[in-house]
Amino acid sequence: MYLTGIADEASQDIKEQISATKELGWNAIESRFINGKNIHDISEEEFEQVFNALDGSGVYINAFGSAIGNWGKDVRDDFSITEAEISRAIPRMKKLGAKFVRIMSYKVLDQEDQLVDERIRRLRLIVEAFSKEGITAVHENCMNYGGMSWKHTIELVEAVPGMKLVFDTANPAFNRDRSKLGEPWQSPLEFYQNVKEHIAYVHIKDCLSPSPENDNKEVYTYPGEGHGCVKEILQDLKDTGYAGGISIEPHLAAVFHDADSNNQTDEDPKDIYIRYGKELMSILDSIDFQYTPYSS
Repeated sequence: MYLTGIADEASQDIKEQISATKELGWNAIESRFINGKNIHDISEEEFEQVFNALDGSGVYINAFGSAIGNWGKDVRDDFSITEAEISRAIPRMKKLGAKFVRIMSYKVLDQEDQLVDERIRRLRLIVEAFSKEGITAVHENCMNYGGMSWKHTIELVEAVPGMKLVFDTANPAFNRDRSKLGEPWQSPLEFYQNVKEHIAYVHIKDCLSPSPENDNKEVYTYPGEGHGCVKEILQDLKDTGYAGGISIEPHLAAVFHDADSNNQTDEDPKDIYIRYGKELMSILDSIDFQYTPYSS
């Protein structure tokens, strides 16, 4: 098992991302944003600067946190938007040696018909495009169709050959379970237990579920301090022999899907990121879940 993180939560500058990673003693980054844009959307000149900064640094990009099919994308939009993102991502991933690409299943529609067949059709094409290039597409249980419940995720996994999962520990804690009467908050542990055989990658995030005390918004916390069942899930990952990547996504300094988040702070994002990584390592050490450097 190796440790990595979405380092744009430390800084949008690649050199600072590398610096934060090294301060943690890690050697991998899950690349998402550089200079305010997703890594598959930055210019060729900017990408070359990223490549040159990484070259010889001892830090690698293990995954792309892409915007493909994410919570801001509508399944009714022209598929050419997605195709363009794929075509930009693949050559960059291959040049950097990244092995995983985070994808989603498009935002939840404000209507009863969620156009499931079209989502599945697109996901099959997305996964196939990456698979042909030796890249594993992993679907995240975020604010998208597959994140509506573990049953929705399994529906997609069973319909899309080759698609694996990246499981985010906190996302269930602030998303309603659309498969249950009354739509209660999802249970992270229940979600995890029902999808774990398909998990190829893990995001560690934690939060308190929305409540009247916090203006009905989630409040992000350090790992193990919220409702994300982080310690229990890490223990089970260890017990079941998980050997993949564990990536931190603190959301304590930046929440990319919620500008009105309760987690506004004046603390240095880089300091938060480093502390977050250290607290994760403390939890891992407490359960003797050993980690090794990422092997590119």
